[in-house]
Amino acid sequence: MKYENAQDILPEALLRQLQKYVSGKLIYVPAREKKRKWGAVSGYRAFLQERNQQIREQFALGKPVEELADEHFLSCESIRRIVYSRKETRTMHYQGTLSSAREWARYNKLEEWVHEYLLSDGRNKAFSDGLKIVDRIFLGPVVMPLDIFSRCTGPVEEGLKYPIPPDVWEKRVQQLMEAVNRKKDLAPLIVHYLIPEGETEGTFELNDGNHRWEAYKRLGIREAHVIVWITDREEYDQFMERYGAYMK
Repeated sequence: MKYENAQDILPEALLRQLQKYVSGKLIYVPAREKKRKWGAVSGYRAFLQERNQQIREQFALGKPVEELADEHFLSCESIRRIVYSRKETRTMHYQGTLSSAREWARYNKLEEWVHEYLLSDGRNKAFSDGLKIVDRIFLGPVVMPLDIFSRCTGPVEEGLKYPIPPDVWEKRVQQLMEAVNRKKDLAPLIVHYLIPEGETEGTFELNDGNHRWEAYKRLGIREAHVIVWITDREEYDQFMERYGAYMK
């Protein structure tokens, strides 16, 4: 079997996630037999159904909403939606808008909305594939200040991961500024809260919405709706300690 260097074939974001679990080791990646619906292989959909049923049973036995939220790493509002919902499943119609993301979040389907978005309007299948490697925690959409995020995409500034030709960048930013002025229902930003390897302080990565971020900033808008995703419990605990007030 031919050896491949992951650094040569994987997107940087995906490589960094993989390095959290294996670094400097050989791993075997089995071929996919056939394309399956997202969640079928990992069993994540079944996990959600089982988890929600467990939450309902615990609630029926008298466990408080606050304890359930802490045990299952969910907000109190999410717990209430689960225990008071009469239907476990609901047909959702996707749109690449904040309103749509909110609606999916109401029915505990925010993660699914993110993948629908990345595979359509977001045009970032590699990002979607990377998120599916392990279970993530998704929070939001919630209003947060733009100043705590930094762009990773743009024209020729130093230090940007993904530089874009200035004319292409400017055209898209101007289009979004016009959309904001028309009060168009734009999708929330998607940001990653993580503690970099070897560090103790968490930071944000603006994964999707760099053009929107720039449009908001130019228009003097200081806050915007975001979806935050987190991988590790330590990162989740630190995020909630520092930014949990935004989740209320």
